[in-house]
Amino acid sequence: MIIIKRLVSATLLILAVVISHNSVAAPKIQHWISDNGLAVYYVQVPELPMIDLRLTFDAGSARDGDKLGVARLTAAMLDSGTKNLNADQLAEAFESVGANFSSGSARDMAWVTLRTLTLPDEQQKAIATWMDVLKNVAFPEKDFQRLIKQSLVGLQAEKQSPAAIANKAFYKHLYGNHPYAFPQNGNENTIKAMKVEDLKAYYARYFVANNGQLAIVGAIKRPAAEALAKQIASTLPSGEKAKAIPAVKPLEKSELIRIEFPSSQSHIMIGQPGTKRGDKDYFALYLGNHGLGGSGFTSRLMKEVRVKRGLSYSVYSYFMSMREAGPFLLGLQTKNSQVDEAIKVATNVVKTFQKEGATKEQLQASKTNITGGFPLRTASNDDIIGYIAMIGFYGLPLDYLDTFTETINKISRDKVVDAYKRRLHPDKFLTVIVGKKVEQVENKDAKKETVQ
Repeated sequence: MIIIKRLVSATLLILAVVISHNSVAAPKIQHWISDNGLAVYYVQVPELPMIDLRLTFDAGSARDGDKLGVARLTAAMLDSGTKNLNADQLAEAFESVGANFSSGSARDMAWVTLRTLTLPDEQQKAIATWMDVLKNVAFPEKDFQRLIKQSLVGLQAEKQSPAAIANKAFYKHLYGNHPYAFPQNGNENTIKAMKVEDLKAYYARYFVANNGQLAIVGAIKRPAAEALAKQIASTLPSGEKAKAIPAVKPLEKSELIRIEFPSSQSHIMIGQPGTKRGDKDYFALYLGNHGLGGSGFTSRLMKEVRVKRGLSYSVYSYFMSMREAGPFLLGLQTKNSQVDEAIKVATNVVKTFQKEGATKEQLQASKTNITGGFPLRTASNDDIIGYIAMIGFYGLPLDYLDTFTETINKISRDKVVDAYKRRLHPDKFLTVIVGKKVEQVENKDAKKETVQ
């Protein structure tokens, strides 16, 4: 077992070196549908004897309904044992062959992963154990009750975290009654009311072939990948694809949410609904945001808010694209006495950028930074499988990685300015402040302030 662990570590190290010299071209993605409806996405990476597998299901917290937290609890219990193995035996089965198993969830999706060596005996045992989890996950009552207690402790801890409070308030007020509005870890009432049968029902409904995608990356040829995909698909019932979630409504007016918290600094989140995957403006907005707030110390927000005025140690912005419109978010922390000024400066930077855009030199620097670092972001099995799982889940073109650099380089300054003028609305931003109130924040554009 120790030898296998050392071999895994060595292969990962070699992989980083080998792939970095051989990954100028984007990985070629192949795609097919299994007999029972499971979509398969495959990339051959023959350099090292490893295979990565990732099953992604439309089973994120957006599917929780009135059982908030069920998606996260379901994913969290997949390592708790099967009908054949308890949790310790399951962990030992993976560890004994140097395999890594994981599972998790987000707002849009849930996933189950496996990394294994291609040594015949080890690979066979790792995949057999993985499929045992998929087919025979047990959701033991004792482990479920332990997880419920841990979840409740976590919810209590969040009440002492201004960052967690701000994040929940931001999503709540940004999305209203949309499924994205609700916390992924539920609340005390829904977690206390949860039953193990709820998790079993959720797994049976959403972890099915027609609602999932399988990504395969590694040292495996197409015929063997097809056979492996068929083997994995056979463990899943066909089931039905999840229904579409509703579109996100844009904000109609600005809103200021202030939440009192006894801290020396205030956490501030500012934003609006932004983009969804496949959005025609995605690349222009992404490129523009690199210079606005996505490039660390070289970003305009960092220069104006931190470097010139010392209002915040860190300030950032990004578009989080999801199945429906994810948020555009501008975030920072500042002294309670500087809240007014920090918000004013940050929003003015966005307004100025929206009107004027980046200079040609700044835009070219952003392009160089993004495209120059892109090969490193697709340099390992883990990187590649993350990308192709995203491509498959959101139905993006199979040549997404091939055309990424070219797409970024073709974007003109005028296109970025046009996209920001049409898509960002600073006069309708939601602003959430969590901290000790020193004096009223001035926001002439805000039509409503809520103190919680």
